[in-house]
Amino acid sequence: MSLLIEAERYVANQSAHIALNSFVTPLRRHAGRWHDQAKEADSRRGQGKPKSRLDGQFIAVKDNICTRDFPTTCASKALGTFTSPFNATVVQQLEGAGAIIAGKTNLDEFGMGSHSVHSRFGAVKNINRSRDSSHLSAGGSSGGSALAVATDQCHSAIGTDTGGSVRLPAAYTGTVGFKPSYGLLSRWGVVAYANSLDTVGILAKRTSVVRDVFNTLNKHDPRDPTSLPPESRSRMSSYLNSHHPSRSKSTPFRIGVPLEYNISELSPSVRQAWSRSLEYLRQQGHIIQPVSLPMTKLALSAYYILAPAEASSNLAKYDGVRYGSRFDDSKCDNKSENYLYMNTRGEGFGAEVKRRIMLGAFSLSAQAIDNYFTQAQRIRRLVRNDFDLAFRAEHPLALGPYSIEQQTRQSGVDVLICPTAPSPPPTISDVMSAEATRSPLDAYVNDVFTVPASLAGLPAISVPVFGKRGTDNQESEILTGIQIIGQYGDDKLVLEVGEILEGHGL
Repeated sequence: MSLLIEAERYVANQSAHIALNSFVTPLRRHAGRWHDQAKEADSRRGQGKPKSRLDGQFIAVKDNICTRDFPTTCASKALGTFTSPFNATVVQQLEGAGAIIAGKTNLDEFGMGSHSVHSRFGAVKNINRSRDSSHLSAGGSSGGSALAVATDQCHSAIGTDTGGSVRLPAAYTGTVGFKPSYGLLSRWGVVAYANSLDTVGILAKRTSVVRDVFNTLNKHDPRDPTSLPPESRSRMSSYLNSHHPSRSKSTPFRIGVPLEYNISELSPSVRQAWSRSLEYLRQQGHIIQPVSLPMTKLALSAYYILAPAEASSNLAKYDGVRYGSRFDDSKCDNKSENYLYMNTRGEGFGAEVKRRIMLGAFSLSAQAIDNYFTQAQRIRRLVRNDFDLAFRAEHPLALGPYSIEQQTRQSGVDVLICPTAPSPPPTISDVMSAEATRSPLDAYVNDVFTVPASLAGLPAISVPVFGKRGTDNQESEILTGIQIIGQYGDDKLVLEVGEILEGHGL
């Protein structure tokens, strides 16, 4: 198919699905530019000289990633109509590869949420394929990017994943969502939520497309202080290539099943999809092995101390003076000395962002830091140690002599497989009513399976798998997400196993 015809189809789908609210700034506002870019890419392909495998492809960008040609809002009033004078590194890399930026996608404000409902532009509305006309949650916070891919409004999309914000939307929309190892993809130009956790992630319908985008973006960026330097990348690649026992095609993978993830709250359809996935891999000759990750039970609590703490620091700059929109003081009758700061932040941030800022500020306070933030950092290290004990490959960047006995290492696994979310996507009305009647903390449980890999900085991918629900007489298949987690730096292996699981058409 001509790239121009394909581009026209994407733009037509953006117009057809406008009610789903997946885009904040759709591409139709830049019609002349994308049309010319698609024609040029078609010409290069006709001459056999494409810039890359992404040349001429439409790639959507989450609206917390800076773009020169589109406003960056983070779905927040605090930023107003800010237009960046530069592109984020990942956007620059995509355009250098010939990709066409397909617009900016909707999200939870500043990436804080699990259902993409906390947005100044309104909720992202996932399609409900049952007879019920109510819309489902698209997951969060990259719900707009995931839904844009699922509804063919773009070829692939870029999101950010702090505690599951790419993988959870992928599970809810039936797409593939990949969070690379922390530090591989540049964060320069990405509006920060939690610096030690934020990772640029990739969404697409197929793992092969995710791989193409990942290969384009997986480069050191000297402007990003968290970007892994070339010498570390080389050392990591050398170790994994020479020491990983499963690199041989004839050697079966050792698949780990985390026992702690089999929680009582797990939906029957999700549990059934997990079982089917493991059975399929076993039939392919791979070895299924139970593993224990005891500290992951504490990961969610630790995450919701660490991430808000970093957010409270990062968002302090949005005061209407240094950054962001300023409150209109003409509307204020009683002006205290702090009225500008208080009213600017009070009007600029939504309820969920305010909640996390307050939670983070408390955990960093002098009275609470030892009991909360410091303890959460210790839990984070123990979570990473659990993963290191489970994997056959050592952490390639571990410093000093490693204490794990070789015998224990040889009995380790290559990857872990578990659900991405504990249940299928709820309806938006259920999400909103739950927030009104129950504790907002209840919504955080959706991240229970995705947060541990984020705390450890590990690569993880969610692939769509069908599970069954209902009785034998009235069974229906429901799409869910199965997550594959690998050792740090073993991103290629995670993608490989993801492609195996995706390819058999569960």
